[in-house]
Amino acid sequence: MDAAAALPEAWSQVRAPVIVPLLRLAVAVCLTMSVLLFLERMYMAVVIAGVRLLRLRPERRYRCDPIPEDDPELGSAAFPSVLVQIPMFNEREVYQLSIGAVCGLSWPSDRLVVQVLDDSTDEVIKEMVQLECERWARKGVNITYQIRDDRRGYKAGALRAGMKHAYVRECEYVAIFDADFQPDPDFLRRTIPYLVHNPEIALVQARWRFVNADECLMTRMQEMSLDYHFTVEQEVSSSVCAFFGFNGTAGVWRISAVNEAGGWKDRTTVEDMDLAIRASLKGWKFVYLGDVQVKSELPSTFKAFRFQQHRWSCGPANLFRKMLMEIVTNKKVTIWKKIHVIYNFFLIRKIVAHIITFSFYCLVIPATIFVPEVRIPKWGCVYIPSAITLLNSVGTPRSFHLLFFWVAFENVMSLHRTKATLIGLLEAGRANEWVVTAKLGSAMKMKSSNKAGLKKQFMRIWERLHITELGVGTFLFSCGWYDLAYGRDHFYIYLFFQSIAFFIIGFGYVGTIVPQS
Repeated sequence: MDAAAALPEAWSQVRAPVIVPLLRLAVAVCLTMSVLLFLERMYMAVVIAGVRLLRLRPERRYRCDPIPEDDPELGSAAFPSVLVQIPMFNEREVYQLSIGAVCGLSWPSDRLVVQVLDDSTDEVIKEMVQLECERWARKGVNITYQIRDDRRGYKAGALRAGMKHAYVRECEYVAIFDADFQPDPDFLRRTIPYLVHNPEIALVQARWRFVNADECLMTRMQEMSLDYHFTVEQEVSSSVCAFFGFNGTAGVWRISAVNEAGGWKDRTTVEDMDLAIRASLKGWKFVYLGDVQVKSELPSTFKAFRFQQHRWSCGPANLFRKMLMEIVTNKKVTIWKKIHVIYNFFLIRKIVAHIITFSFYCLVIPATIFVPEVRIPKWGCVYIPSAITLLNSVGTPRSFHLLFFWVAFENVMSLHRTKATLIGLLEAGRANEWVVTAKLGSAMKMKSSNKAGLKKQFMRIWERLHITELGVGTFLFSCGWYDLAYGRDHFYIYLFFQSIAFFIIGFGYVGTIVPQS
């Protein structure tokens, strides 16, 4: 009883000299980051509007004449030799899709080499993939099945090992597709000409198109985020300074540029971004083709999506830590390109964007409810966040009516992204954790009919609980009730809405529920 009575007195003693100044400092830092993020979004909005109005499409900025097919003297020799790599790991559900799509590319068979780089640990799946490769080889496709003794370096290690074969020296370009990607037959005919006619270009990146975007609400939310990335971020970076982060798949590299940049490195979990930055620092240019789209699959289970977001958030932060001085001291690129890479690409988009979302909207704003001396200006907690949200929505107009749900979902995911970003910056324990994103392919359709399995899954509800989300949801819900009773800023409307989102995800009712077999 004495201890309980002493708590209010202790709170009053530390509130004015400690809590209030620290919370005001946190508000000032968060408002500064919000303004920086808003200015970045406005800058990209202005640039993308200019690109569209002036019609500065890639084909107007670079030569991309089709490769002639009717040359009787050269024949298929007019086409450059292309290597296509398909890295995979236990891809039971999708391996046939990617291999079949790649083997169906419209390109002279004697100028195309397909590598299936299988790091699978499941012997049954390895045999299935090998048989699929042999089936296509009997049809005349130059396809090879490659395995390694260990998974050292993960995807980067597999790609690096594939480049060591003698026959690769005869290839000029390498296209990369993850196991769930399905390029259209004309993919190479639409991308390779940019590399053939423009020797300064090292990378041609295509856009992802999602075959399962309508599978559940979680995949719709992912589509909204990724569509903004491709529609705005990649387009702006390609148009302004011919640099952007390689997306790891659905792209074509000039092999000489890969070698000059030092090849594939596995020092982080974003080997694709690592290679892109090193190639850019050598003076190479990149081009993004938004009209060339490659079908792919979004993670439809929350567990797979969470692991993917950890890798995508931790990896860039860790790479920034390791490459900052290399970028600063580089003498081959202009100061403006250095600023773009350090400030726009890394600091704002990969670090500030993640940290501000969780720290401001899920920690600082709720905390100010208990300290009324600290006020947040309306422009900082309403106008700027609303403007940023509207600017982010331009990538997917068909999902505009889901904007409020997207905001709530992104705030929940910012918990994991913020944690992953800090792990990457500090190079903590999970900095190099690599968990392959699970793909369901068509398996979900077959498994969803198994009602017994579905019933069994719902009986194991405790296995789907996410304690951290439930904890944050409880905190926000409590803040909402306190604000409703004693507050004056009506934050409780947002807090109740956001806490419900945390509870829904915390109890596992998000994404596709895959029944146990």
